[in-house]
Amino acid sequence: MATDDLMTRALETVGDDGPPSVEAIHRLTDLADVPEPMMIAEVSELLGISPHTLRYYERAGLVEVARDGNGHRVYDAHAVRRLVFLTRMRLSGMPMRDLQDYISLVDAGEHTVPDRLDMLVEHRDTIRRRIRELTLSLTAIEYKITTYGGATGPDVPDTGAALPQERPALRAG
Repeated sequence: MATDDLMTRALETVGDDGPPSVEAIHRLTDLADVPEPMMIAEVSELLGISPHTLRYYERAGLVEVARDGNGHRVYDAHAVRRLVFLTRMRLSGMPMRDLQDYISLVDAGEHTVPDRLDMLVEHRDTIRRRIRELTLSLTAIEYKITTYGGATGPDVPDTGAALPQERPALRAG
């Protein structure tokens, strides 16, 4: 799946040593080495999303893309930067309707900055709650792994070994 590949590349870029910094995110969006203009196949490969998704974002009003003399899409740096943002927001679970509302505010001008800030703060709070929920789920999974005699933690390699027979007292869950 393209979003899984995109997330993997993003995580590799920011590293494993704690939460990513704002500077790491700036590195993810630094497009200094990106050629301009770009065709749809190039943008698709760069961002790890399908040309179909790129066309969908255009139809949804999230990005404007110029056309060359033959009618082919031509992405400038502004369009690619916006697509980087859109892909990050989609990976974070932001619904399309919210993305459309956010982009409408961006396109309306600087006077909408307070509304955009409110949207991003609300989305951040949603993500933080989801992280807490996932952390709780991970803790439950690691607990269950230990009940089967397995090892837990970030350094444990996946050996692919079969689980031992579950003890009768633990069958409930």
